[in-house]
Amino acid sequence: MANNTSQMIALLGAMRKQMNGAVADAMYYYGADYGLNYGVSLPTVRQIAREQEKDHALALYLYKQQVRELRLAALHIAQAEAITMEELPTWAEGVINSEIAEEMAFALLPNTTILSDIFTAWSESDNEFLAYATLMAAARSELARDTNIVNVTPNILSRFSASRIIAQGVVALLAAAYDCDAEARKAVAEVIEELEESPAANYVKEEMSWRMEF
Repeated sequence: MANNTSQMIALLGAMRKQMNGAVADAMYYYGADYGLNYGVSLPTVRQIAREQEKDHALALYLYKQQVRELRLAALHIAQAEAITMEELPTWAEGVINSEIAEEMAFALLPNTTILSDIFTAWSESDNEFLAYATLMAAARSELARDTNIVNVTPNILSRFSASRIIAQGVVALLAAAYDCDAEARKAVAEVIEELEESPAANYVKEEMSWRMEF
C-alpha cells in the first residue's frame, strides 16, 4: 500500500504539471463530475500513463481515487488479462460518466479475456454508462461479428429509449458488425428493420441508413 501511495503521488505530480483550468472549464461529458479535475488533456493523460509499467494492484488503487486524471490513467496501467468477474463491481463503480465509459472501452475492456461475460452483465444493467461502455468495447472487438451480440441491441435501446449515448454505442456496434461478414450484415439489417419507435432507436436508424448504403 505504501508503494502504491508513493507511486500515486509521483503520478499525480506529473499530472499537475500539465494542469489546465481552461481545459477543465471547457470539458464536456455526460454524467457525474469528478471530485478533482486538473483539466489535463486526454492525450496527455494517456501519454503519462503509458510511461508507467503495467501494475494491476496500482491501477485498482488509482481507480478508487476521486481524481479524474488518476482514474483515467488507471485504465491504461491495469493489466486487462488480470480482470476477473469477481473484481468487476469495483470497475463498474467508477464508471460515473461518459468520459470514463469511453476510455474504458478504448483502453481496457477489449483486451480482457472475459469481455463476453462483461457484455452480458453490463448490457443488462440499468446503468447507462455501463451499457454504453460495453457496447463501445464490443464494437472494438471480435464480439462485433457475433450475431447474438447484435441481436440484443434492441433490448438495450428499449431500456434506454431516450439515451443519446446508448444510441451512439449501438450505432458503433452495428456499424462494426455490418463491416464483418454477410451473416453479421444480415443480422444488422434485420435488427434495424424491427426497431420500435423511440428517440434512441430513431437516431440509430438514421445513422445506420447511410452507413448501410456503402
